[in-house]
Amino acid sequence: MKNFKFSSLLLAPLFAVLAACGGGGDDKGSGSTTTTPTLKSIALVIPSSTIPIGSSQTITATGTYSDGSTKALSSTTGLAWTTKSGGASIAQVFSSGKVTGVAVGTETINATQENVVGSITLTITAPWTMVSAGGFQTIARKADGFLYSWGQNNWGQLGDSSTTPRNAPVLVNAGAATTPWKQVAVGDQFAVGIRAAAGATAGTLWAWGYNQNGQLGVDATQLVSRSTPTIIGKDTDWAYVVAGKGHVLALKTNGLLYAWGRNANGQLGDGTIIGKSTPTKIGTATWIAIAAGGSHSLGIQKDGSLWTWGGNSDGQLGNASSGSDVTAPVKIGSLTYTSVSAGASHSMAIDANGFLYAWGLNSSGQLGNNGSTSVSAPTKIGTDNNWAVVSAGAIHTMGVRTDGTLWGWGSNAEGQLGDGLGDTTSPVQIGTANNWVTVSVGTGHSFALKTDNTLWGWGRNQEGQLGNGKNVLSPIPVNVPN
Repeated sequence: MKNFKFSSLLLAPLFAVLAACGGGGDDKGSGSTTTTPTLKSIALVIPSSTIPIGSSQTITATGTYSDGSTKALSSTTGLAWTTKSGGASIAQVFSSGKVTGVAVGTETINATQENVVGSITLTITAPWTMVSAGGFQTIARKADGFLYSWGQNNWGQLGDSSTTPRNAPVLVNAGAATTPWKQVAVGDQFAVGIRAAAGATAGTLWAWGYNQNGQLGVDATQLVSRSTPTIIGKDTDWAYVVAGKGHVLALKTNGLLYAWGRNANGQLGDGTIIGKSTPTKIGTATWIAIAAGGSHSLGIQKDGSLWTWGGNSDGQLGNASSGSDVTAPVKIGSLTYTSVSAGASHSMAIDANGFLYAWGLNSSGQLGNNGSTSVSAPTKIGTDNNWAVVSAGAIHTMGVRTDGTLWGWGSNAEGQLGDGLGDTTSPVQIGTANNWVTVSVGTGHSFALKTDNTLWGWGRNQEGQLGNGKNVLSPIPVNVPN
């Protein structure tokens, strides 16, 4: 084969053709343009779409672009937040995406950038403000004055027009006129409540649930259970009410005491052992605090003196004896007290100096005196004098101190102390939180409120009394959604 030699003159035209045809490979040349991705949609995410009044949640926004990329959006990228209503009557939204609940209702929050809008709908609810745990059910009040209930309902004690058990909150008196409530108290299988000071029913007393012993306070010829609240008489000056196993105590605005229901042990305090199916006035003293237990009652008169009456099988009256019932209030000791609580067969009290006292049955250490022997007279528990609230249950007790810490003692067989451990015969702190406000206990479960108005329950849950949508006990506090 012959050898050929190319000269530069021959190659020059070839290179020119290649250049014209783009022979430079991936080099696109200086004449091309780059397209900027455009915003196509905005997705909004919030930790919870339900916000209690006064609390806040922060919404995050993510933009999706025409090239499939995503990017976090905020006020610095030009994102603007608004409410669909254009105002802040239900929810207020800030430039950071933070939303605060203002009033009960629903509101849609819009996030806009480059004429693209993303939306999310929120529900604003009233926060919890009161709770009462009794028997195997629980009833709590929200800031708007309405009551919600859950747990056992075999006698209509949830007040929702049915006898169906509930493991999540249902509105009390559903389907009927819903006037706000001032206070509620839950007994063994019934409940009593006082209407709020507004409207025609202000200050009236109502009851629902089991009524075999006349504890609903209606006429003696109507000893039948009620599944919706039933008014008791016509009086409009009721101030406070408590419920025991089968009897009720209530105070009027003038401090006078009334009682009704079961009275086999003299727990009504009228000097007899005959039950009453309508409110019966007990003496003429002025009372500032009352408590109803399994078969006994406690009260504090205007001067701070402690009085007890009813069943005394285990020394729960604190009169230094046991076995003999007392059918009318008797004064106990000379100390002054501010708070009392009656359990199934034991009693608790806080004196004017903040010290805690206990007496009665101590089978599971529910007195908190580091022992198991029953005590028939008020006995000081420990040396701390910062007790604010105490609640006695069947065989356990819970308390809150002035520093916001939560404490429990007694039986923990069903997790009712809330620390996930075993029984204890002296007060032990439950968790490390210091924002607890109050506590209420039932037969085998407990409930408490925090300063942020969140509601927490723990213990037995076979009947759904924890309100968390389950029927499995919880040995530690679980939140009940608003």
